[in-house]
Amino acid sequence: MASSIIIPDGYPFEGAHLEEVISPKEIQDRISQIGRDISKKYKGKIPIIIGVLNGAFLFMADLVRHLDIEFEVDFLKIDSYGDSTKSSGTVRLLKDISADITGRDVIIIEDIVDTGLSLTFLKHRMEEASPKSLAFASFLYKPEVAKHDFPIDWVGFEIDERFYIGYGLDLKQIFRGLPGIYALNEENT
Repeated sequence: MASSIIIPDGYPFEGAHLEEVISPKEIQDRISQIGRDISKKYKGKIPIIIGVLNGAFLFMADLVRHLDIEFEVDFLKIDSYGDSTKSSGTVRLLKDISADITGRDVIIIEDIVDTGLSLTFLKHRMEEASPKSLAFASFLYKPEVAKHDFPIDWVGFEIDERFYIGYGLDLKQIFRGLPGIYALNEENT
């Protein structure tokens, strides 16, 4: 059964409603399937899995627990939202990876593909290092607004244009710990 949360006083968007749209069980079931798919594709290989901070950390942590292959991990951090609920149209690299990915099988783990701007930035950034292969997994995907000219190999859930929080996704750095995915209803603010 879907739940609803009212943002408390003193928080950004106080009084707004958060409506659960993806349950914790649905999340774990889908991540398990993605883990099986990745394990099958990379059987006998050791990919390097690169998480995009901060939002993808929960998705990545749960995903790697479902892999039955060896792997390495690294992280990078980018920013395209600032303090807004909409993409700024500019991507900034805040923390780069430390691993050498030249000649490696690389999987980029994203929390959400909204406009596709960050995804395109990451693709070009990784390709500069000449990996053997490059794949993308995104927990959430907004197909109606995303603009990119290459496939996303694994998508957890397709969503509409609303703003989402929970399971690693934040609202001005809070609410990342919600176990499900909630849509922000700004009409009540």
